[in-house]
Amino acid sequence: MGEVVVPIEDNSKHVLPLYLPPTPVPFQIITIKDTPGAAAGVSPPPQDVVNLSELESWLPLTESRNGSTFSAILHLLCSGIGFQVLFLPVAFASLGWAWGIICLSIAFMWQLYTTWLLVNLHEPLPGFRCSRFVRMSILAFGPKLGKLLAMFPVMYLSGGSCVMLIITAGSSMEQLFNIICEEGTMCGSMSLSGTQWFLIFTCIALIIAQLFPNLNSIARVSLTGAITSIGYCTMIWALSISKGRPNDVSYGIPVADKTGMTGFGNILNAIGLIMLAFRGHNLILEIQGTLPSDSKHPSRKSMWRGVMVSYMIIAMCLFPLAIVGFWAYGNKIPEEGILTAFTKFHGQDTSKYVIGLIYIWLTISCITSYQIYAMPAFDNLEFIYASSKKRRCPGWVRAGIRLFFGGVTFFIAVAFPFLGKLAPLIGGMAAVPLTFVYPCFMWISIRKPRPKGAMWSLNLGVGSIGILLSLLLIVAAVWKLDDKGLNANFFRP
Repeated sequence: MGEVVVPIEDNSKHVLPLYLPPTPVPFQIITIKDTPGAAAGVSPPPQDVVNLSELESWLPLTESRNGSTFSAILHLLCSGIGFQVLFLPVAFASLGWAWGIICLSIAFMWQLYTTWLLVNLHEPLPGFRCSRFVRMSILAFGPKLGKLLAMFPVMYLSGGSCVMLIITAGSSMEQLFNIICEEGTMCGSMSLSGTQWFLIFTCIALIIAQLFPNLNSIARVSLTGAITSIGYCTMIWALSISKGRPNDVSYGIPVADKTGMTGFGNILNAIGLIMLAFRGHNLILEIQGTLPSDSKHPSRKSMWRGVMVSYMIIAMCLFPLAIVGFWAYGNKIPEEGILTAFTKFHGQDTSKYVIGLIYIWLTISCITSYQIYAMPAFDNLEFIYASSKKRRCPGWVRAGIRLFFGGVTFFIAVAFPFLGKLAPLIGGMAAVPLTFVYPCFMWISIRKPRPKGAMWSLNLGVGSIGILLSLLLIVAAVWKLDDKGLNANFFRP
C-alpha cells in the first residue's frame, strides 16, 4: 500500500456530491494499491466520478458567474423587501415608541452583522466557494448535523416563501379586482374564487420562470421587484402622512395588554414580527455565487459593497414605514398591517386608482420575489437529476421541474390558505435561527477564532441569545394560537 498527497483544487474531481463538504484542509490523503501501470502512484479515476466544477456549471445557482455589484444589489433588494414589512407598525403598537425603535435598530444591525459573516465565509478555502447555504452548514457542522439544522429552514424559506407569495398576491389581486370592478358594474358580477386567483398568479410566475434559466439571468426581474417594493413601501407611508391621522389615535399600551402572560406574549410576538421582517439570508451565499472571484479580486469585496448599498435602501423603506405607520394609526392599526389600515381609514377619500396602484406594485413584487426564492428549489431538483444522470438537465426536464415545483406550491397554498397565521411559529423554528444564529456558529466552526477571544466570544454570545429568542418566540406563537385559536380553512382560500 502507498499514500499520495493530492491537492484539492476547484477543478479537481470529487466523488462527493455537491451538498457534502470537501476536506477541511487543502490536502487529502488518498491510499491506493501499488498496482502495475499506475502513473506516479495515482490510479485512474473511476468512470462515475463527477467533476465538481462541471456539475456546478450545470445548475441554476452557479451556471453563470458573470454577475456584478449592481446585479447583487438588485437581487438583495428584491429578496430583502417583502410584504412582511407591512406588519412593522403592528409590532410598534405592542412595544411603544422607544422599545419599537430600539428593537428594530438592534434587529437591523444584528442581521447586517450575520450577513457580513456569511459574505466572508463564502470562500472558506482558497479556490473553493460555498454558493449554497446547506453546503455551508454541512461544512461547518458535519454531514448529519449540518443537514438536520439547515434543510428545513432552507426548504421553508424557499418553498414556504413561494407559498406565502401565492397567498399574499392572490389576495392582493382579488382586492385590486374589487376596487376596480365595483358592485353593480359588468365586471363586478364576474368575481373569481380565491383558488382561481392563486392559479392566475402561479401561472404568471411559472411563465416568467421558464424564460430565465439561472439566478444571474433574473437581474432584470429583480430590478422590477426592487422598484415595485420600494414603490409600494414609500407610497403607503407618504400617503399616510398626507392624509393625516384618524381621530382619537393613541400610542399608549392598554393595561390589560402589558401585564401578565398577555403582555409577555404580545411583546414576544412583536419582536418576532420585527425579526421576520428581515429576510433573504438563505440567498446571500447564492447571490454571491453569481459574482466572479479570483485571488486578486475576491467576491466578498464586491458583494459587501452591494450589501451596504442595498441595506441602506432597505433601511430607508423599513424605518419610515414602521415609524410613520405607528404615528398615523397608533393602537388602531389592525393585525393585518398598515395597508389594511390605510384602506380602512382613508379608502373613501383616496382615489381608487391610487390604491389600485399600490396593490399592483405589491402583486408585481410578489411575482418577482417568487423567481428568486424558487431558485434554490430549482437548483436542488436539478442537482438530483444531474448527479444521477451525470449530465446537464435538458430544456424539457428543466421546464418540467419548474412546473412541478409551481404545482406543489399552488397545491399547498390552496390546501393551507391560513399558513400566514402560522408564520410566527414556523419562522421562530426556521427563519430566526437561519438569519440570526447559524452564521455565528458557522464562523466559530470554520474560521476557528482563538477561544475566549473577541470574535469567539462575540459570536458565541450573539448566537446563544439568538437561540434563546428563537425558543421564546416559538413559545409565544404557540400561546397566541392557543389563546386566540386558528381558523383552519383547509382548501377554502
